[in-house]
Amino acid sequence: MFIQPWDAALDEAEWQTWIAEGHDFGQLSVNGLPGRAPVVVPTHFTCDGHDLLVHLARPNPVWKAIEHDPNVVLTVIGDYAFVPGPWRATAGAPPHDGVPTSYYTAVQFTCRAVIVDDPEAKAELLRRQLAHFQPGGDHAVVAVDRPPYSRLLPGIRGLRLEVAGVLAKFKYDDHKPVEHRTAVAGHLTARGQGLDVPAARQQRRRLDRIGPWKP
Repeated sequence: MFIQPWDAALDEAEWQTWIAEGHDFGQLSVNGLPGRAPVVVPTHFTCDGHDLLVHLARPNPVWKAIEHDPNVVLTVIGDYAFVPGPWRATAGAPPHDGVPTSYYTAVQFTCRAVIVDDPEAKAELLRRQLAHFQPGGDHAVVAVDRPPYSRLLPGIRGLRLEVAGVLAKFKYDDHKPVEHRTAVAGHLTARGQGLDVPAARQQRRRLDRIGPWKP
């Protein structure tokens, strides 16, 4: 992922906070088998210390690719919006001379995938995921010898993704003048489509931290 200096995360806490705020769905990219395209799987994930936890159906074609090459990437994208050209026109220039762009946040985890097949280890993985996604405990006990999970566990395999590196990008025109960024955030809020409001929130948050861009 290409990252301009002004799009880089300000510190590790920035992307960690963004992930923790509920950005827990991404795309797992796995190198394809020789002569085949890469395999990409959309999936929820859970953070477990420095690792990420995933489970997928046993028939998923991703398993052979992972067994061939366990080096994978999990990408999380959010708070994105299309910014039309007129909003980005230089002060004093005709609006139609502005060049459109995309705003977004993206975090990419480069990982080594470890397949989890032991029944009790899979049950523990699910317990950790449910503690994150259903913290109220409104679910059956996950146990290898109690329904419903006793009959469901054989149909899945788990993945522990050992994170080796992280790339984080916050693309919100942080190199533009303060007035420009403030105006675009206002346009996004007023338009209010899709993820416009979260994108504007990210732009304002970064503006508050960075102020005028200084190379």
